[in-house]
Amino acid sequence: MKNSNFSPKDTLVIGLMLFAVFFGAGNLIFPLSLGQASGTNLFEAITGFLLTGVGLPLLGVVAIGVSKNEDIQAISSRVHPAFGLIFPIIIYLTIGPLFAVPRTGTVSYEIGITPFLSEGLRNSPWGMILYSVIFFAITYWLALNPGKVVDRIGKILTPVLLFILLGLLAVTVTNPLGNIQTPLASYEAAPFFKGFQEGYLTMDTICAVVFGLIIIESIRAKGVENTGTIAKICTYAGLIAAAGLAIVYVGLSYAGATSVDALGYLDNGGKILTGVTQMQFGIYGNVVLGFAVLFACLTTSIGLVVACSAYFNRIRPSISYKSYVLILTIVSALISNVGLTQIISFSVPVLVAIYPIVIVLIGLTLLGAVFGKRNSVYTWSVLFTAIVSLVEGISAGGIETSISNFFADYLPLYSLGLGWLLPAIVGGFIGYLVSLRSTTVAVANE
Repeated sequence: MKNSNFSPKDTLVIGLMLFAVFFGAGNLIFPLSLGQASGTNLFEAITGFLLTGVGLPLLGVVAIGVSKNEDIQAISSRVHPAFGLIFPIIIYLTIGPLFAVPRTGTVSYEIGITPFLSEGLRNSPWGMILYSVIFFAITYWLALNPGKVVDRIGKILTPVLLFILLGLLAVTVTNPLGNIQTPLASYEAAPFFKGFQEGYLTMDTICAVVFGLIIIESIRAKGVENTGTIAKICTYAGLIAAAGLAIVYVGLSYAGATSVDALGYLDNGGKILTGVTQMQFGIYGNVVLGFAVLFACLTTSIGLVVACSAYFNRIRPSISYKSYVLILTIVSALISNVGLTQIISFSVPVLVAIYPIVIVLIGLTLLGAVFGKRNSVYTWSVLFTAIVSLVEGISAGGIETSISNFFADYLPLYSLGLGWLLPAIVGGFIGYLVSLRSTTVAVANE
């Protein structure tokens, strides 16, 4: 183990890398929408948002570190071999062609292109159709041979985008566009828990268990092999990344909360960011922001297509990597044309269903020293979690069932979106008892 080579400067570099991994242009839109909707309940709402939008992703990276560099498939396989195959596919489809990749196209169009279109073209579907063809053709081309182009673009544009945002936030704090309004109905009763669920939309906790190995490998490249040391470095680097993310999210949510007087209530954060930027800096501010967001979205799109194509090619090598890239970019381009608001709306039920499972897997991995190789703990905890989270996901899609009504009446925290928490704990306890019994039986048979 060569830990002496890992300096505080190296930790800072890893922290900034971790920030760049989680800070995608798509993440800009959700704090703004939260700010507008939560109004005077902003503090409670953004606190809940930060837990799932910042805290859980960082725990996910630490979990990958303490798990001796296992990926999401290895961790999921502890539940059941079939689950270890199916759940990662769901994860990659979610962060790939179904939601996250199409969102890069719609966000970049909403922020980088729409402000400069005529009213007629802005309301016509043809603008987005043409843009999506160009955007995803470039994604396809670069995803085939990403090399260092994407890495270099990301290293340049992430600081530029962050610099622009910090300038916008500084102006917003010193010269807000208006007063904070009363909260909308969705944020009146339980703003903390509503914000907690809104943090799901960033998808960063899911990305953490997929891309955590990138961060771990960066640490190992410096000669660090000890699992405890890796987890410690991840924690310190995570605090650096968390500070940056928290500042941006809090500032953006405040910008959204103070924008209602000037902009009214808008249906997605892309429109809010465009409106706030133009009100504060004029059309030239939109030009600079638009270019930064456009290329940042392109970088994210390419990175996700590469990761998803590589994974699917690994589990089904009979289809070439190039074919997967083509399929994923075509599907992403088609879905991007339904619009940003619709993509967010469609993604909510899926994220509500799978996020609790990811959270439980992260928690169980972090508690690996306690449970050891007792896979039954994973099996029962995830089973009980999935039963509730799937019902919650169906309800989030607007479909109420007798089961959801039963859970609402008798399951603690269900109305707050955390109905899965108690079942996860109970399932883990049952799994632990099952593992003890299995051990006892095995010893008796020897």
